[in-house]
Amino acid sequence: MSTPEIDIITKEVLPESELKDGQMKTVEFGEGKVLLSKIKGKIYATSAFCTHYGAPLEKGVISHDGRVVCPWHGACFNVCTGDIEDAPGLDSLWKFSAAVNNGQIVVSANQQEVKSKVGRIVPKARTKGTGKKENETVVIVGGGSGGIHTVESLRMNDYQGDIVMISEENYAPIDRTKLSKGLLDNAEKAQWRKPEELKSDFGVDFYPGTSVNKVDLEASSVTTSSGKTHKYDHLVLAPGAKPKKIPIDGVDLEGVVTLRFIEDTKKITSSITKDTEVVLIGTSFISMEAASAILKKEPKSVTLVGMDETPFEAILGKEIGNAIMENMKKQGIKFHMKAKIEKLSPSESNPSHVGAIHVEGKDPIPANLVVMGTGVAPATSFLEGAVQLEKDGGVKVDEYLRIQGIKQKNVYAIGDIAHYIQYPDKFPRRVEHWNVAGNHGREVAHNITHPDDQVAYTKVPIFWSSIGKGLRYLGTGAGFDDSWTDGSIDELKFATYQAKNGKVTAVATMQRDPIVAKASELMRLDIMPSLDELRNGKNLLEIELLDKGENKI
Repeated sequence: MSTPEIDIITKEVLPESELKDGQMKTVEFGEGKVLLSKIKGKIYATSAFCTHYGAPLEKGVISHDGRVVCPWHGACFNVCTGDIEDAPGLDSLWKFSAAVNNGQIVVSANQQEVKSKVGRIVPKARTKGTGKKENETVVIVGGGSGGIHTVESLRMNDYQGDIVMISEENYAPIDRTKLSKGLLDNAEKAQWRKPEELKSDFGVDFYPGTSVNKVDLEASSVTTSSGKTHKYDHLVLAPGAKPKKIPIDGVDLEGVVTLRFIEDTKKITSSITKDTEVVLIGTSFISMEAASAILKKEPKSVTLVGMDETPFEAILGKEIGNAIMENMKKQGIKFHMKAKIEKLSPSESNPSHVGAIHVEGKDPIPANLVVMGTGVAPATSFLEGAVQLEKDGGVKVDEYLRIQGIKQKNVYAIGDIAHYIQYPDKFPRRVEHWNVAGNHGREVAHNITHPDDQVAYTKVPIFWSSIGKGLRYLGTGAGFDDSWTDGSIDELKFATYQAKNGKVTAVATMQRDPIVAKASELMRLDIMPSLDELRNGKNLLEIELLDKGENKI
């Protein structure tokens, strides 16, 4: 049986003189494109698009060490190896052969890999007897962003032991961001990896639809709802959070839903008709994103009821919050702000189904579908008695994401439940961001597989949202006492820098990529310009990302 011929193309793509050190450039290559990068005098060639949502990486930011940051959502890759380094993406870039011949950059690449819409999965499988910790077991509680990135990073770091993943959800880990942003209601389309891929490609013993009832730190075991007990050498707690409903009369009526799981989006999409009057309670990012997604389903009406005066005022400031709200009003979404909600009342035609929401001082607002975007709580009830929980139900961890207050050093808490140390301001805070959970998982996996090379978690949270013209946000929640905006907030094309005592603590942008991606690297290297420097014209996009202490304009 003959081996199929591999479709390799070799061609000159660019004069070497046109690619400066520390620069990247996209070139045409057959039926696709290739990204060229020059790092410390050497040429590298990789696939040209982010493996997360397909952003052109040339529009992103590259550092002295070959770390490229996606301009859209903050995924990071190493162009020297193609390997992924930061969430939210999972797959690595394809890496191609690059050389210089007579002053021309010559690339050899598999045409199918160049055209591929998906990235390179690292690794494809494990091989017993060739790697680290093959007689150990990592148990992961939770099948969200933190859980799947822990799995992927363990295998990328050559972990050869057993991996057990226990998830209350009935499907493999999904891209949860697509639920509020696009109302995706098909688990198979939302899954990062299929259950069979978790088993065959990553060697994961996956237990969906299963909860953990008990964690025994002394015995190094967890017991599940099925009665099975799993022993562990390392325990990664990544259960995420569960949505909260506000305690008002009528909250248990049919047609009152939250938005966190595939089952929730199914309830929402199956309920919407041209006669549906939708009310979303709360002006959280989830509510605001869902409102825009629901509007596209063409219901009779979409109304947002908020308790604050302005959406996102605490995090983005009043001016940006108002601009976003006005933009959504133009789309046809109604707002009732500073609302004091009294109750939900049943429909006259069906006493078991919601029919209206009652706000103090206003006529009842018709509602046959109510979505409560009123926050979440850490899903940590199973940990009561095992570890000390914070007032909000979260868990305090050290700089390596290990749980504090217990003698065991092999138990980690990540994602929505973790009160972790914010960098560079050094205060503990719980952050409910998709990227944070994923990057927590990647860091924990590194520390499990490199016990003699422990790395403290120092990444600054990046958040993105589909509201307005697409929000990018970078910040730790340190607060701000001053801000400066470059651009037009009313036109939703701006970069806003927030600062405390002159030091930039957060950056929010719309239609100004890759400013947030660049700011994330500047903050990581602790070389972010001051607010006054930015006000006075310093352009952060012109700052070269060299070794710390050697950066220059």
